[in-house]
Amino acid sequence: MHEGKLLTFVKSLAMLLETDPNEELIFSQGRVLLENLIKVDDWLPPEFCKPHPQYYQQYLLYADPLDRFSVVSFVWGPGQKTPLHNHTVWGMVGQLRGQERSSNYCQQSDGSFKADGSVVCKPGQVATVSPQTHDIHMVENDLEDQISISIHVYGGNIGRIERAVFDPITGTEKLFISGYANTVTPNLWNTTVSPT
Repeated sequence: MHEGKLLTFVKSLAMLLETDPNEELIFSQGRVLLENLIKVDDWLPPEFCKPHPQYYQQYLLYADPLDRFSVVSFVWGPGQKTPLHNHTVWGMVGQLRGQERSSNYCQQSDGSFKADGSVVCKPGQVATVSPQTHDIHMVENDLEDQISISIHVYGGNIGRIERAVFDPITGTEKLFISGYANTVTPNLWNTTVSPT
């Protein structure tokens, strides 16, 4: 961990949430905090950057003890993508490495889902999700020859929250709890180890 960058982010976000801000304030001030975290790609330990040959990986970096937020690294191998899914809480996605495409979907009157535009995030950029505005999307690695890594921040412990995936054609909903790929979390207070 490089000079406590993740710890600085966690402390700053926790202090922001102490003020009981509305979502607009979380997204405006929290976005700046996340942009500062992902500005230089020199702090994420290698064990939280490992891709899986078949599935994207979701590594827990920090979970607030009061379940106010969690910080997760998503690691995408070439061609990997999520199913169509929701979050049920606010979220910010900061691109650390590579690039990802996020496609928003809207539910139609017949129950099906229709794509409503897509956005490509490049390093340093932050996107948001929210049940109040745009919560259902599909995300994929936009690069065919390298991994992409994004840092996600959610308004709850996302690995423990019951959410849903959807069949875009029928609208059928299937509940799931994602969990995390890692068995240990980073030591935010260990600033003696230099990045590798």
